[in-house]
Amino acid sequence: MAEQRTVSVPSSWMTPSGRYGRAVARACDLGIALVVLAAADYYSAEYDLLLGGLMALGLLARRRYPGTVMAAVLALTAVQFALYDLPEFQLASAPASYNVAVLFAMMSVVHHSRTTWMPYLAGAAVLLATAAGTVGAPALGIEPFADPETLLIYWGMTLTVWLTAFALHTRRLYAESQAARAWHAEREQEQGARLAATRERAEIARELHDVVAHSLAVMILQADGAGSVLRKSPDMAETALKTIAATGRDAIDDMHRIVRVLREGNPDSGTPDSGTPDSAGGSPRRLITLDEIKVVADRARAAGLAVDLSVEVGEERLSPAEEMTAFRIVQECLTNVLRHAGAGAGVDIRLREEQGTLLIDVTDDGAGNLAGSVAGGSSGGNGLVGMRERAELAGGTFEAGPRLGSGWRVHASIPVRTA
Repeated sequence: MAEQRTVSVPSSWMTPSGRYGRAVARACDLGIALVVLAAADYYSAEYDLLLGGLMALGLLARRRYPGTVMAAVLALTAVQFALYDLPEFQLASAPASYNVAVLFAMMSVVHHSRTTWMPYLAGAAVLLATAAGTVGAPALGIEPFADPETLLIYWGMTLTVWLTAFALHTRRLYAESQAARAWHAEREQEQGARLAATRERAEIARELHDVVAHSLAVMILQADGAGSVLRKSPDMAETALKTIAATGRDAIDDMHRIVRVLREGNPDSGTPDSGTPDSAGGSPRRLITLDEIKVVADRARAAGLAVDLSVEVGEERLSPAEEMTAFRIVQECLTNVLRHAGAGAGVDIRLREEQGTLLIDVTDDGAGNLAGSVAGGSSGGNGLVGMRERAELAGGTFEAGPRLGSGWRVHASIPVRTA
């Protein structure tokens, strides 16, 4: 018979696992072996104890090598009957109570088998072996030892043991399938959690970049301007300082919201600036609308940019998420112009809706610098990556590149999800 190795079974009150389960299994195997050995010791024929001892010894390995153990027990049983039917000497008793080892071996094959045909083969082997008892085996010198009535008793015992073992075998396979299903479900849940955490980290990284980069760019330029005109024009310096303070307060508010999401780890609390209730205090977060674009445009003008803004989008045509995406893209564009082109650059911002699509175009003249001659000519910055991710998450497209001559152009299209 083919060799089959046992596998671990999920823990329960009937099938303990771990170190305790292995100890119980060894104790059961030892107890079965002692039962067979004690039954063999009851008989007085010369080879009864030897044959019973070999059967008991084989049963100790019934879990690891059930097929081999059953084949060995059947072979020893054949030897037992052959010794019993010797013409001059009766060297073994047959049938004997220690032949219960055959049933234990069959039960092991049925219960620990990993194939569908092994349980049926084991049961058929025992039924055929007992059926042979009614006719004997003249070639082996074995005479008939059972009449039809006794055969029915043997078959009844065999079928009872086989059905019990098969029920335990089916239950074990079911428990293993449930355990495997639970393991796969847990792995899928862990993978989903990791993906969700990755998406959340990417969202927070974009928010941090937008808040920090834009706010610092505006504050630095305003601070430089205030320092240069502090003595010549105190009013202009005061205006610049007020802009710095307002920008800093907005940045601090945004940072507090982002940090709160990080600290609480609550994915249902929404992303910053989404307008959803704050999980800590229940207060609504600052709702980003297209009107905020006018605010950042005014601050960019105060920082020295010549901003021309045009917003041709009907009221309540965009969802809060779409308005926030448009705002962040425009904000990042102005940040890049401030950082790479500097004061004196001209920026043209156009937002319009055409056939259910929000179109965003931001172009600048680069303050007269040739395209690619400044850092803004690099296409690998985090700002461009963040804008592209925002547009693609909204189901849109994003393009950015240098203009012919000087300056830079950004174009994004976002589908509008109107009711």
